[in-house]
Order: sequence, then structure tokens, then C-alpha cells
Amino acid sequence: MSLTAPPAPAPRITYGAVLGSPYVARLLGGTLTGRLPNGMAPVAILLWATATGGGIAFGGLLSALYGLSSALSQPVKGRLMDRHGQTAVHLPAALLNSALLVALPLVGPQGSPALATAVVVAAGLTTPPLEAGLRALWPSVLPNPRLRHAALALDTGTQGLLYIVGPLLAAALASAYSPSLALAVTAALGLVGTATVACAPPSRRWRPAQATGTDGGPGRRLTSPGLVLLFVSLSGIGFAIGSMNVWSIAMAERHDQDMLSGILPAAFSTGSFLGGLVYGRRTWTSTTTGRLIAAGAAFLAGWLPPLALLGPYAATCAVIVPGAFLTVVVACAYVTTDALTPADRTSEAYAWLILSIGAGQSAGTALAGRLAEQPLASAALPAAGAAFALTVLLAARPHLGPAGHLSRAGRHRRPPRGRHKVPMNDTASL
Repeated sequence: MSLTAPPAPAPRITYGAVLGSPYVARLLGGTLTGRLPNGMAPVAILLWATATGGGIAFGGLLSALYGLSSALSQPVKGRLMDRHGQTAVHLPAALLNSALLVALPLVGPQGSPALATAVVVAAGLTTPPLEAGLRALWPSVLPNPRLRHAALALDTGTQGLLYIVGPLLAAALASAYSPSLALAVTAALGLVGTATVACAPPSRRWRPAQATGTDGGPGRRLTSPGLVLLFVSLSGIGFAIGSMNVWSIAMAERHDQDMLSGILPAAFSTGSFLGGLVYGRRTWTSTTTGRLIAAGAAFLAGWLPPLALLGPYAATCAVIVPGAFLTVVVACAYVTTDALTPADRTSEAYAWLILSIGAGQSAGTALAGRLAEQPLASAALPAAGAAFALTVLLAARPHLGPAGHLSRAGRHRRPPRGRHKVPMNDTASL
């Protein structure tokens, strides 16, 4: 008989414990508030342009330029955070972004379309990089890897809700009052949310760890095969999301149910939120790479039922499935990015990840718009994007680990020497 008692099972992680940890609720709430303009601004800009006589085509152009310029500037802002800290980037960006959004109604699209375009592009370029900044903060705020895993899943799962609440809030304000007020509220929310994060002690104190010899030295480029292939695969995930939005509009027109254009993306985002809640509470025994590929396969499988040209109710239920696995894919992608990134380039790497998804989303939206009148092609595009993502992930597997790469435990004021690294095999416990 053994005199040694078996090890006690690890306590179950709860979201109450995560949100009750110091600064977590403030950072997550501030980031969500500060990122609401990502969902509000394109709608508010479009409604303002059309209400002031600019036309829907010009308004759509301005809306697209805002999103595109915001996505393209992410890596630059991430690099600036890695060099100068978060507060030095967040606060000036939020002030400029808010000022430009408030000033836009003073320009007037009829008076000077070129000036209105310049203001919108500048506003997009100055959106605060809150998403990348929050992901860089989690290791310092939550040293416990299991709590950090749950926080990342909760953080990722709630992102889709921004694109439900944001457009609805902007449309409601524009309808009840005016598009100019919608722009002003958008600016205020962005400024308040960003200030909440930037003035929090973890964000003010945050500095990237210095790269060591195991990282390839300071300034190593983000061009390792694993990272490049990971980002390419995520463009396929973004492609699926972008084409899904257009497919939703096509479904609404085909079935003469206008609400479908909002219900289908809302069901997808709800699935993402619920999937994140379930994923974050589980203790996983598989490796991060294994979960990433398995979730990518499930994401693809979830897009196959729409190929049967489902009716409105069946399609609404069907999109919940790929939405549920989207959170797992993105959460695992962030962990993998952290494992493959030099310690002094973490924010920039996260920004490239965000840009990859955004670029794919734009491409999916553009192509789906051309094929919207073809029901089968429109329904097949999300599956095509997911299939591309899975194919690239399978090709990238030897470069993603688990044996060949290392995962860092945290980045908050880490000593420059003797930095402990955890093998990616061990991230299974996250």
C-alpha cells in the first residue's frame, strides 16, 4: 500500500476568479469600451455621409477606408509600444482619433470630399492598438497560466460582441438624434475606454522583455517560417468572416427577410462568445498546436452545412458552430505567436496577427460582393477560406511545435538574464 497520497486535482478555474484578479476587470472593460468605436465608427461615418448628401457610395468608401487604415497601421503602433511603452502610444492615439471623429461633421462631404477622406483616413490610422496591448498585458497581470488561459479565451470571445453592440448603438443614436452625435459618442467612448486602460498601473509600467540569446537577439525580424505561415493561415479565417457577412446580406435578400443580415452575424458572434466561455474553463491535456489544428478543422466543418443552401432558421443555427470554434483558433494563435516571437517584439507580432485577419476579412468581403447573386458560390466562400486556413496550418505544423519551440511565461519587467521558458508541450495545461 502506498503511503503517498495522490496529488490533489487542480482547482476549477472560474471566470469570477479571473475577473476578481487585480486589474483584470478594469483592463478588459476598458479595452472593450475603447474598441466599441471599431464597430461604431464605420456605421456612423456611413450614416453621416449619406445624411449630409454625400451619397451611399461615398459613405461606403469612407467607411471602408477607416477600417483599412486602422488595420494597416496596427504593426507600426505595435512596434511603437514595444519601444516606448503602452501609455505613450495609447493616449496620443486616442486623443487624435477622438478629435478627428468629432471634427468630421465640420468638414462636410459636399464641401470638400478630399478633406473628408483625409480626416477619415487619419482617424483610422490613429485608432489606439488596444487589442494587441491587452494581449501583451495578460502575462504580467495573471502570472498563473490557467487564469491567463481563461482570460485570453474570455477576451477573445467577447470581441465579436463589439460588432453587434457597436453598429446597433451607432444606428440608434443616428436615428434618434443625428449622425453627428453618433460620431461624438463614438469618440467619447474610445477616449474613455483607452484612458481607463492606459492609466491603469499594469499598462503604465509595462515594458517588453529584452530578447536573450535564445530569442535570436534584440530586433530579430518576425519572419520565422512558423510565424509567417501562421499569419497566412489566419488570413483564411478572416476571409471566411468577411464573406460570411456578405452571404448574410445575400440570404436576407433571397428570402426577403431584412433582419437576416444582422441575425446571421449575431448568431456567429454569439457562438464565438459561448465557445470562448466553454474553452476557457476547460483544462486541456493536448498541446497548443494540436488544439489549433483541431479547432481549424472544426471551423471548416462548421461551414459545410450552408453548402446545402439552408433556409433562414437552419442557417442561423448552423453558423453558431464555426463561431464557437473561431475563439479557440484565435486564442491558440495568440499563444503560438507568443511562443515564436522575440521577447522585445510581442506587441508588434500581435498587431501583425490582427492585420492578417483584417486583410483576409477585406478580401473575403470584396470577393463575396461579386458573387453575392450566386447562392452556391456565396455560401461556399466561408468554407473556402476555412479550408485554406486549415491547409496552411497543416503545412506549418512542423514549424509551430510543440517540441521545436518555446513558450514564454510573461513579459512584465522580466529580468534580462536567466529568463525561464516553458516548452510548448507544457502549455497544454493552460
